[in-house]
Amino acid sequence: MTSYLKTTILLAGLTAIFMAVGFLLGGKTGLIIAFVMALGMNLFSYWNSGDMVLSMYGAREVDAYSAPEFHGIVARLAERAGLPMPRVYIIENDQPNAFATGRDPEHAAVAATTGLLQRLTPEEIAGVMAHELAHVKNRDTLIMTITATIAGAVSMLANFGLFFGGSSNDERGGNPLGMVGGILAAILAPIAATLVQMAISRTREFEADRIGAEICGRPNWLADALTNIHNSANHIPNYQAEAHPATAHLFIANPLSGASMASLFSTHPDMGERVARLRAMAARSGSFSGGFGGGGRFGGSQTPPRDGRSPWGAPPQGSQGGFMPQNRRGPWG
Repeated sequence: MTSYLKTTILLAGLTAIFMAVGFLLGGKTGLIIAFVMALGMNLFSYWNSGDMVLSMYGAREVDAYSAPEFHGIVARLAERAGLPMPRVYIIENDQPNAFATGRDPEHAAVAATTGLLQRLTPEEIAGVMAHELAHVKNRDTLIMTITATIAGAVSMLANFGLFFGGSSNDERGGNPLGMVGGILAAILAPIAATLVQMAISRTREFEADRIGAEICGRPNWLADALTNIHNSANHIPNYQAEAHPATAHLFIANPLSGASMASLFSTHPDMGERVARLRAMAARSGSFSGGFGGGGRFGGSQTPPRDGRSPWGAPPQGSQGGFMPQNRRGPWG
């Protein structure tokens, strides 16, 4: 079974869970209402989910003038990946993390936290953004944002059932389980939705790691970044993600702390396994000959220029120069 087929089946399963909650709360009538709502949410998510998620996190759009180094990294990676230039955003958050969103490559956006830009090296940031662009290239972003929307709606509907219970059985096809149905929906539906989110995210994360390593040409850049993100994120809370746990699977690393019940069901693969796979890629392929020049699949030598300049070439027009700022703290716009 291909990963895309598996993801489609899992997404259909998540929609089915939403409809099942509707049935438990309102019988046949609730099932029909939930079905109509699921269709409406999918359509809404297709057109608006990207902007909605960015708004949740207070993301601020930047360009080659307001954040030249970071914007330049994304621009060069997008060119290497053969993708249109996505919109670039920065989130004011100390936890190092990042995500991509948008319905297709032509309407994509990538976002990184200030914590990631301040704590990671330029090479590690490039590895992270290559991973996010891999999600864009694979068209994972639409699936993952729709998943977040439906999973959030499942939890909301289940909580409604906990407070108000299911409708009683009547001639109009009410829920035969009554209050029991509401309690079952409140307990089981969020768990089932989270399990489906886990399966979808884990299916796509390994593939994004692999393709992201190919885009940047250096698997070890991404491996180092994941290690540093994991070590830092465990000690730095992400309060925005805690308030919107259904969006946790969008991030490159689980943003939820141990204080959240949602963190008991991690939506991400084991970080150690991800890093090990990337190290193995680097060992097998010699980091694809590491190139940003000529030769090899990606061309060039792994040896960085002696003058300390980035192997990515000149900064974009409008930049004040440099791959990343020397003080490692900005300017981030």
